[in-house]
Amino acid sequence: MMNEMNPKQFSHILVGVDDSADAQLAFRYAMNRAKKDGAKLTIVSILESDEMNVYQAMSKDYVHGQRAQLEKHIGEYRKLAEQFGVKRVETVVLEGDPGETIVKRVIPAVKPDLLVVGSLSKTGIQKRFGSQAAYMAKYAPISVLVVR
Repeated sequence: MMNEMNPKQFSHILVGVDDSADAQLAFRYAMNRAKKDGAKLTIVSILESDEMNVYQAMSKDYVHGQRAQLEKHIGEYRKLAEQFGVKRVETVVLEGDPGETIVKRVIPAVKPDLLVVGSLSKTGIQKRFGSQAAYMAKYAPISVLVVR
């Protein structure tokens, strides 16, 4: 009996989010897939320090303010996923380079079996995962889905 025609089911999906349209699509895909597979969903966003000028980066208040804003934003994503019916939702907010931070710190720590990210490359404050998608697809030790 060939039951192998079904695509792989995932048990833990990690999704990278920011404010780009692609990240919104990635989040929607991950949320739907997590619900369908009964998978745990971990939502991650990275505060990029290289987007701050030197005075902002040196100001603890500024960094804490930016991080608090990002954590609030991620909390809204979490609520959406829970309202949608995803049973287990977690969030992660870290600082650093998005691609490297997700591949080298987040994946080893949370142990997902699928990473979902958007593909758009942005400039300025909006740039989070887009230019990083290729890096993550190449270096992540798990399946990576890049959503367009």
